[in-house]
Amino acid sequence: MDRGGWSYPRGELRVSDADRDQALSELSEAFQAGRITSDEFDDRSGQALHSRTGKELTALLADLPIPRPPAPRITPEEREHRVLATKVAIGASAAAAFAFSLASLSAGLATGPTLQQQEFARQMMARQGFPVPPIMPSPGFNWVGTLTPAAIALMLVLLIVYLRLRLARISRA
Repeated sequence: MDRGGWSYPRGELRVSDADRDQALSELSEAFQAGRITSDEFDDRSGQALHSRTGKELTALLADLPIPRPPAPRITPEEREHRVLATKVAIGASAAAAFAFSLASLSAGLATGPTLQQQEFARQMMARQGFPVPPIMPSPGFNWVGTLTPAAIALMLVLLIVYLRLRLARISRA
C-alpha cells in the first residue's frame, strides 16, 4: 500500500530500515496531529521497529489517513505570468478562429468558375500549347472545404471560453 509517497513492500516481503523509519515518521505525524494517543504511539512504534514484512507495517497505519503535501502557493510573479500567457493564448486563438471562419465562409460561398471563365482558361491553355481538358460542370457545394475550417473555428471558440474561465479562476486566486 502506498502511504504518503512511500511504497512499502507488499504482503510478506521483508521491509528495510528505511521502511521502518518512514512508518515511525508517519506515526509521529499522527501523534502530533492528535489522531493517536501517546500509549498508541508507543505501542505502534515498538511494533514498527520489530516489523519484518510490508503487511505488518501497513496494518499499523491502516486506520490513519494518508498524509498529503500542501498545495504549492503561486507567487505574484507566477500569477502575472500565467495571466499574460492566457491573454496571449486567447488573442492568438481569436485571430485563428477568425481566419478559419473566413476560410469556411469563402468556401461555402464559392461557386467555382463560370462557363465563360472556363472557356477563357481553355483558350489560354490552347495558345500556350498545354493539353486542354474538357469543360467540367461546377462540382457543387464544397462540404469539406466549408465544414473543416468551420469545425476548427468552433474548437478555437471553445478553447477561448475555457481560457476565459481559467483567467477568471487565476484572477480570483
